This record gives sequence, C-alpha cells and structure tokens, in this order.
Amino acid sequence: MNRIRVKICGITRPEDGVAAASAGADAIGLVFFTGSPRAVGIDAANSIIRVLPPFITRVGLFVDAPEDYIRSVLNNVDLDMLQFHGSEPPVDCQQFGRPYIKAISMNPGINLLEQSKKYDKAAGLLLDSHVPGKAGGTGQTFDWSELPRDLKKPVILAGGLDADNVVVGIRRVRPYAVDVSGGVESAPGIKDREKIIRFIERVGAYSDE
Repeated sequence: MNRIRVKICGITRPEDGVAAASAGADAIGLVFFTGSPRAVGIDAANSIIRVLPPFITRVGLFVDAPEDYIRSVLNNVDLDMLQFHGSEPPVDCQQFGRPYIKAISMNPGINLLEQSKKYDKAAGLLLDSHVPGKAGGTGQTFDWSELPRDLKKPVILAGGLDADNVVVGIRRVRPYAVDVSGGVESAPGIKDREKIIRFIERVGAYSDE
C-alpha cells in the first residue's frame, strides 16, 4: 500500500512548523490570504521556513490574489508549491513557474471529472468542504461516499479532518494525501503539538495496514 502523505496547513509560528516536521509531516502550508485567521506575511513566513529541516515541501496558499502580490511573495519567500483556493482559472495558476494544487470546493453537483480535465496541469486536486463565503479552513467535512475513482490526478483530502475521522476519510476516498489545519489546533492559527502527533500517527497506522 502506498504511504498517505500529510500536509499541515495554516502554520503561523516557527515552533509549529518544527512540530509538524518532527512528527513526520511531508508538507506545511503558509496562508497568504488576509481573510484567514491563519494568514501570514512575508516576514512571518520566512521565520517559519528558516527553521524547517530539509525535505519538507513548503506550500503557499492564495485565494484569488492579484498576480503582482503572488509574484511579490515568490520573490521574497522560498516556496516549493502553490495552492489556489479561489476561482482562479488554469491559465492564472500555471503562470508562476511552480507546481500547483487546485482546491475544489465540494458544493452539490460539482463534477470532479470536469474539474480534473480543466486543471489538467495541476499537480493534484485538493477536495475541501463547501461553505458559502469561506475559502477553506471551515472545520467541516463533506460527503465522502460517491467520489469518482478515475480522476487521474492525485487527490488531497481536506475539510474537517482530525485524528478521530481521518482514517474513515482515507478508507472512503483513498487519497494520495490528507491536509489538516483546524483539526490539529488549540485555537485558530495555533497548532497543538500533541494533536499533530496523534493525527500523523493515525495516518501512518492506516498506511501500514
């Protein structure tokens, strides 16, 4: 069985980045969206990146951000990958010279096969809960029962995951990776080291089944 990768998103403090890496996370997410309680600026992002060990993928999350803002971040922050959580068309996602993940809001009637074709250059599709007026980080799950198996894109499962439900989600969706934010926090933007460890242990236990 392939190992399920783990991304800890919404890192706002260096110590939380270190905790995620030490627990075995494959990637951390830095939110460059001022509408989020987990938003970071360039200085905060760099303070986190400086303390990360090698081989941790650094992902920058944007929501319908202006091109010049994204380029400013990329000129000042050493990101490996971009994650787009808004209504960005494929051409906008592809223009920055970085691999990207496209978040798909799982609103009723969404056609994932069409989305997979539309974002055919994406490194993967992140499936997140649909809550009107919110671009992720909702703490809510969505219906995992009827997702297509033939997307031909790596699937990252997100939306309301925590240590208690992540294995159920993995069994239903069979994703390439899982993405968690609020489910490993003590408060919005403040990660809980023990929750991170427990979450990654649960994912690892499933991967070893």
